[in-house]
Amino acid sequence: MGKAEAMVSAQTRRGRIVSDLAGSNKPLSGAALAKELGVSRQIIVQDIALLRANGHDIVATNRGYVLSPSREPQVFTRRFKVHHGEEQTIDELETIIDLGGTVEDVMVNHRVYGKVTASLGLKSRRDIARFSEDMRTGRSSLLMTVTSGYHFHLVSAESEEALDDIEKALSDKGYLAEYLPHECE
Repeated sequence: MGKAEAMVSAQTRRGRIVSDLAGSNKPLSGAALAKELGVSRQIIVQDIALLRANGHDIVATNRGYVLSPSREPQVFTRRFKVHHGEEQTIDELETIIDLGGTVEDVMVNHRVYGKVTASLGLKSRRDIARFSEDMRTGRSSLLMTVTSGYHFHLVSAESEEALDDIEKALSDKGYLAEYLPHECE
């Protein structure tokens, strides 16, 4: 299994942990989660630590893990590397927001200028229409044009599952690009 596949399966596994905890009316033990997901209990402990670091309020009790109800909706983020032509921009953005994502920003990794990021905050088709009109009437170019169509989007959503769905849809449409080793840092 390659590094990218291992990363996806780890993200999927952590999403399943959160779903299982959210759907359970009793604590779930690390051993039970490990058995269900086909990994060691130590992997579950590490996953729980990463989930906590990402804002999940998971409490360890003497009977297992529980997900504390949150007063504020949780927001999960993931950065996607994508590649496409200008004519696919609207489809790419609509794919993300139609699956429950918000396109927080766009970033390019230019070989001379380094990382250049612009805030977007696109969360509806109306926002995308305004963005498209601003680009058209401002006679500006999309940021991705300086890197031959390669760019990154920070996407937020209410669940890891929504981010997984977005990732799959972008991949199915051929928009998802592989991270290069230096981009994973």
